[in-house]
Amino acid sequence: MTSVAVRPARAGTPTRRGVGRRLAVTLAAALLLTVALAASLALGSRPLPVEAVWAALTAPDGGEASTIVRELRLPRTALGLVVGLALALAGVLFQAVTRNPLAEPRILGVSAGASVGVVLAIAVFGVGTLTGYVWFGVGGALLAGLLVFAVANRTREGASPVTLALVGAALDASLGAVVYALLSIDARTFEEYRFWVVGGLTGRDVGVAGQVLPFVLAGVALAALVARGLDALALGDDVARGLGHRIALVRLGAGAAGVLLTGAAVAAAGPIAFVGLAVPHLARALVGADHRWTLLVAGLLGPALLLTADIVGRLVAPPGEIPAGIVTALLGAPLLAYLVRRARVVTT
Repeated sequence: MTSVAVRPARAGTPTRRGVGRRLAVTLAAALLLTVALAASLALGSRPLPVEAVWAALTAPDGGEASTIVRELRLPRTALGLVVGLALALAGVLFQAVTRNPLAEPRILGVSAGASVGVVLAIAVFGVGTLTGYVWFGVGGALLAGLLVFAVANRTREGASPVTLALVGAALDASLGAVVYALLSIDARTFEEYRFWVVGGLTGRDVGVAGQVLPFVLAGVALAALVARGLDALALGDDVARGLGHRIALVRLGAGAAGVLLTGAAVAAAGPIAFVGLAVPHLARALVGADHRWTLLVAGLLGPALLLTADIVGRLVAPPGEIPAGIVTALLGAPLLAYLVRRARVVTT
């Protein structure tokens, strides 16, 4: 009796106590993100006190501290904020659309589409800067996402969760083969692509975050619009129809939002692993299955995790750095294992 009464309250109509707990979690996540932002600006091979960071941001004097903060750390911090937000929200959306707890931004072939765009920009058009080929990455990701939905809609079952996952996996494999074929015949393209594909925040100027920000904001707006429909979709297509939701429209909107977010993030920072997979699980463990709360908390925890990984990468091997994409994989794997184990314990 008790478990039946509690679960619906958390999923759809939370009690006052449940709302208070979720607000507390949200505030804690916001505080964690604030600390990560400050640490990203202050820590590195040359640690700076908070006072020096604040002075560099508000009253730059052209000194060494101002140069480090404004020209080196501020751009990667801004990019980490944008990319972490995008990957975390995309993970929530793709897991909801496909009803697959292991879904992540690669599942619809979006990352592979971005990779093809970047490779073509380097090999065919001779683009040699990140700010130049980021547009090709976004375009490739968007085209890949559109192709997945177009092919899935033409099948007997339409754009169902299983169909989307299968078509996306097939496209991911096919585009991956195209990428490796192009790389194998052009050494210069391989060298340029290697810098991008590792995944990280270093070497990006502040213009990169500005280039992808409109796509991220559009994805965030779409995610907010379909959040309530995703709650109904989790109950099954028939129940969602009975509740008055147009499931095809909800699924298309969520998929489009995920494609925009993933395409922008991957084009700017490369295919960073585990943020889009682990953060949604952590958010659901903290605030439950209501997608409005899950999206909100994931949007705070995603940048916090990515910025923390970037900071760790700067500090473990000075004066060199470990790319954030490698650190997120190292941090995300045990985190995900713990969350899965905790979920099993709860269900048993």
